[in-house]
Amino acid sequence: MKHLSALNKYFWKYRVRLIIGVFFVVVSNYFGVLAPQITGYIIDFVQRNLPGYVAKAKKPSYDVSVKAFIRWIEGIHLQPIKIVLFSGVLILALALLRGFFMFLMRQTLIVMSRHIEYDQKNEVFDHYQKLDASFYKTHSTGDLMSRMAEDVSRVRQFTGPAIMYFTNLVTLIGMSVFFMWKRDAELTLYVLSPLPILAVTIYIVNTIIHKKSEAVQAALGALTSTAQQAYSGIRVIKSFVQEDAMFKAFEASSEKYRSGATSLAKVESMYFPSMTLLIGLSTLLTIMIGGIYYINGHREMGIDTIVEFVIYINMLTFPVSAIGWTASMIQRASASQKRLNEFLQTEPSIASPAEAKDIALTGDIKLENVSFTYAHTGIEAVKKLNLHIRAGERVAVVGRTGSGKTTLIQLILRLYDVTEGRILLDDVPIDKINLGRLREQMSYVPQDGFLFSDSVAANIAFGTKWMDKEQVQEAAKLAVVHRDIESFSKGYDTEIGERGVTLSGGQKQRISIARGLLKASPIMIFDDCLSAVDARTEKEIMTNLVSHLKGRTSLFITHRVFQLFGFDRIIVLEEGELKEQGTHEELLQKRGLYFAMYQRQLQEEDPQEN
Repeated sequence: MKHLSALNKYFWKYRVRLIIGVFFVVVSNYFGVLAPQITGYIIDFVQRNLPGYVAKAKKPSYDVSVKAFIRWIEGIHLQPIKIVLFSGVLILALALLRGFFMFLMRQTLIVMSRHIEYDQKNEVFDHYQKLDASFYKTHSTGDLMSRMAEDVSRVRQFTGPAIMYFTNLVTLIGMSVFFMWKRDAELTLYVLSPLPILAVTIYIVNTIIHKKSEAVQAALGALTSTAQQAYSGIRVIKSFVQEDAMFKAFEASSEKYRSGATSLAKVESMYFPSMTLLIGLSTLLTIMIGGIYYINGHREMGIDTIVEFVIYINMLTFPVSAIGWTASMIQRASASQKRLNEFLQTEPSIASPAEAKDIALTGDIKLENVSFTYAHTGIEAVKKLNLHIRAGERVAVVGRTGSGKTTLIQLILRLYDVTEGRILLDDVPIDKINLGRLREQMSYVPQDGFLFSDSVAANIAFGTKWMDKEQVQEAAKLAVVHRDIESFSKGYDTEIGERGVTLSGGQKQRISIARGLLKASPIMIFDDCLSAVDARTEKEIMTNLVSHLKGRTSLFITHRVFQLFGFDRIIVLEEGELKEQGTHEELLQKRGLYFAMYQRQLQEEDPQEN
């Protein structure tokens, strides 16, 4: 139960529903345990009215409510047949009352569990969004989805049905044993003698179930992850004709889940037969021992007592059999909550400081002796980097693949924290600035811009808290994608499918550019976002950006040379180190890395022109 203690905050939040629900459980079971006593009274009353009846020295013990009914019905001196009839009507009324309060019980406890499920899914999703980029490099999307969907659903089985059935079986067993003990303590001990066997069985089986539940949930996460990757990469799978290979991978994951789930089901299947056997033994002991006592005239044992005990035992059939079911749900929920706790207790390494500064950035960026090493690979992507980008400056960061360009941008966005050195924005350390406010003032266009399964307009306006149609269209025109959008079936209202699957690579990149331009932040970052755009469109976009980015700090990450854009400064990175910086003309005169890149680009473009 230690893992499930994380749910206490929800129980406290919905404590009114929980308390009322438990009250309904108690009331419902109270009306239930009165029926055997009324039945016992009817048997005793009929016996007392038979010829030759010998009164017992000890009168039967009844509940206060039953005693009040007996005094009333015998006080009005009705005929025996009418007393039996009234008693039968009372048993029916008790059954109706019990059913009504069981309905209220489900309305409170099960509904409470749905509220908790809603809150918990929101908590998990909100925490996922707080976790940093390094977390998502080491965890698969399928596993994250499985934890929020399947694991939360299994936890709901604990917060609703398991609590309801557990409270029901505890109160019903407690009340039944109490009244059985009052009626005949020795017979009660005989009847309950199989309970130690029950306790040992439950303990052993629960231990096995807990271990198997963890394995099953882990296998389900792997299965979901395999399916998610197949759906996301279906075009690659089809183009490489790898349907059979992917099916075999899915089949292997599915088989692992099936074998684990089957093994778990086999263990759980031990519960019901064990409970039925123990209930049968208790019934047999009641009839056998009670019958022997009655035949021998021992201890004033009456048929009414035997009948009452048999009814109690049969009444306990469901709650006792539910012990295994409830215990299984609790064990499954415990395993699932343990998996959830692993994430919920993971603190993001990137977070706003306790006394975060909320500043309006002008765009001045300083990097002082910055180094960064990826924790999960050990690769040092940036080394001793010193750089000052002034507010409003247009800077190109060039270099070959793996030179540290994208890492530099991720450090400025504070998707990662530097390993050494520090980054200052407007002379304020970046880790002292409110994280949300920091990113609000940066507009980032990645190379593989992610598009959501929504309309084109909604995707362009994603980075803003409003959506003005005219401004959306203006941003699309600057990104040279307006004509393409107008040609779509529903224009800007066209649904683009998951990850923009209905669009070409160039269209996706230009919509991402439009999204970044619409945000119009003081710091604009473009990470090689024109790689899928043809030369003519690229030139048109760059021309549009000249006027639009005026007065804003602009960083262009690229492995190509944009000669016509007129950057204030070009920075050349090589293996994470700053090798060269200056204007286009200055770097050509140095005849270093930039010059070599420029010459290589000219050689690649000449054959195309010829």
